[in-house]
Amino acid sequence: MIDRNELLEAALDSLPEGVALIGMGDEVVFWNQAAQGITGYAGIEVLAQPLPEGLEALFDEARRKEDETPGMTQTEVRRALVQARHKLGHGLPVITRVLVLRDGLGERIGAAALFHPAEGLDALPHGESGQNAGAEEGREEFEERLQAEFEDSTRGGAPVGVLWIGVDQAQELGKTHGAAACRTMLEKVRRALAVGLRPAEEMCSWGDDEFLVLAHERSVEMLAAHARMMAGLARTTDFRWWGDRVSLTVSIGAAQAVSDGVETLAQLLERARQAMEASARGGGNRATVAATSDQRPAAAEEESTCSPS
Repeated sequence: MIDRNELLEAALDSLPEGVALIGMGDEVVFWNQAAQGITGYAGIEVLAQPLPEGLEALFDEARRKEDETPGMTQTEVRRALVQARHKLGHGLPVITRVLVLRDGLGERIGAAALFHPAEGLDALPHGESGQNAGAEEGREEFEERLQAEFEDSTRGGAPVGVLWIGVDQAQELGKTHGAAACRTMLEKVRRALAVGLRPAEEMCSWGDDEFLVLAHERSVEMLAAHARMMAGLARTTDFRWWGDRVSLTVSIGAAQAVSDGVETLAQLLERARQAMEASARGGGNRATVAATSDQRPAAAEEESTCSPS
């Protein structure tokens, strides 16, 4: 009879993503072949030991979430771009997704990280997709332009910034009124936001209920003002579904590329995503300016609440 644990380990070992499991004391209890290939650390070097220095970042997002929301019941943390360190000492940017593992009583018993190297356009962080078939439309061309203009800005071209926009009511509307209402509402928001685009700007769906704007404001302050204006456009949009009036608001994260040329496009987008999530955690209907890449987001948030009209 095949041992169940052996079967599970074989399945996890076959995954192309790195898989790391840690227990209550943060000791490593599982480390698959892909994790070894990505980090340079063999399983025999890490099992039953704390994570090697430089790899703690794999679980930082989960720890941060638990610090912000003690006793949270949510087990999954959305993927994040983190800076780890390879065994040979060089920097290792990876995309990681963390699952907080709990027993039947809801007590934390460990955590699991699934991660892969952040390389190329495919590594750019996106919003969650899967329900909206139109979310992918035009994204490849948008990413190519985003990459080209980001690279141009690092060579002294026009400043590049991004606005990561999440629609606050999307998930709830989908539950209460259905997918058709949600799609109609998102199209209404998209058209409202498009009115606020500058002539050289472009916007693309960046997930089921999120949008990304490529902006060229000359300063972070101007980018923040632009984000507040876009939030106001969404807030004043009138949306009705079968007689029900739904008040719309958005959460926006604004980030401008740094001029030192060290930051990658993926890191810029990750700063914007984290700022958008900070806006959402603050109740939505606001814009948050992202911290620079060498700061924790919470240390440099500049929030602008949009009061209802």
